[in-house]
Amino acid sequence: MEAATTGGGGGNTLSEIYQNAKKIQLRTRDALERLERLEYSTGGSMESQSPDLSSSIKRDLTHIQSLCVEMDRLCRSLPSKSHRDLWKRKVEQVTEEAESLKQSLDKYFLRNQKRVTEAKERAELLGRANGDSHVLRIFNEEAQARQSVRSSARMLEEASLTGEAILSAMSGSRERLKNAHRKALDVLNTVGLSNSVLRLIERRHRVDNWIKYAGMILTLVIVFIIWRWTQ
Repeated sequence: MEAATTGGGGGNTLSEIYQNAKKIQLRTRDALERLERLEYSTGGSMESQSPDLSSSIKRDLTHIQSLCVEMDRLCRSLPSKSHRDLWKRKVEQVTEEAESLKQSLDKYFLRNQKRVTEAKERAELLGRANGDSHVLRIFNEEAQARQSVRSSARMLEEASLTGEAILSAMSGSRERLKNAHRKALDVLNTVGLSNSVLRLIERRHRVDNWIKYAGMILTLVIVFIIWRWTQ
């Protein structure tokens, strides 16, 4: 959309300048309404038109302001006071409407700037969130590694305690086996001693028998000798 090029110089009359300003003002209002509709549009092709349309509105508002300055200059040169007052009100009306349109455009620019800032902040937050996610993933991996190390250490400690318990049990069994072996040896030694005593008693008994029999024989021999001697 191109701004109107009709100016206030040359032979343009006050009425012609006023009509031109009103025409541009209507066109600007329509363009501003279209721009506000495009503001909430999601179509990429429509969004691409917004910068050109806003620039065109800005040029038209600047042109209207220059026309208002020209009309104010011309109406001051009118000879009739009533005409001056009439045209002054008309110029003020156009100026006020142009100012209102400019404020609407400024609000659009503020909203657009706010959206751009918010989008930039969201992108930065998303980037930081991705970075934080990466850091959190590293922390989680390190925590899992530490947990694995602790689990391994606990398993090794449990295995060590189990081994110590097994060695202690084996040591107790060894001591019991030693005691049983010692008792068995004592029994065997006792049995061996008893057998030796029995053999000694038997041998002594046989010797006693031999002495008894020898004594009996010797007595008989002596009795026989005495009997023969007395005969």
